[in-house]
Amino acid sequence: MPSSELPTIETERLVLRPYTPADAARVQEMCGDWAVASMTLTMPHPYPDGAAEQWIAGHAEQFRAGSAVRLAVTLKPDGKVVGTVGLDMNTKHGRAELSYMIAKEHWGHGYCTEACRALMLFGFDALGLNRIQATHFPRNPASGRVMQKLGMIREGLLRQYVYSRNVYEDLVMYSALRAEFGSSH
Repeated sequence: MPSSELPTIETERLVLRPYTPADAARVQEMCGDWAVASMTLTMPHPYPDGAAEQWIAGHAEQFRAGSAVRLAVTLKPDGKVVGTVGLDMNTKHGRAELSYMIAKEHWGHGYCTEACRALMLFGFDALGLNRIQATHFPRNPASGRVMQKLGMIREGLLRQYVYSRNVYEDLVMYSALRAEFGSSH
């Protein structure tokens, strides 16, 4: 049985850790960037005051309930928060939806792939998940490249699958199974 406390996970360059209330201003700053928000399904824009505090406040209970794990992606040298990774879990079916966001000024450094790989290993090993899936908008091919670098398999295109920002949007679905992911990633 995994711990009831959100984990801290270290990689070569990053520390994935639970958010604290002190991170709220940074969350609002990152999420307030339209370049970031426009590539997500549910992030409001403009990002409202108080939303970051409310979002952070729910993380521990979501983890204890087995519904989600969300962690701050921070740089090892200085602890700067550069993004978020998460798993929204369906424990009945042993699967989770991977989500991620990296602040625009930190795009292109491989932080997203590094953080997601570590969280996926945690999901398979510590949480006992069998499948981790992720989706991206076709207009965001960089997100798809992260999924490919993680070794996820493209399963297909979900046509006009979601209604977001007054438009029906397609989603591209990727997944990885525990048996495929292994320790090679």
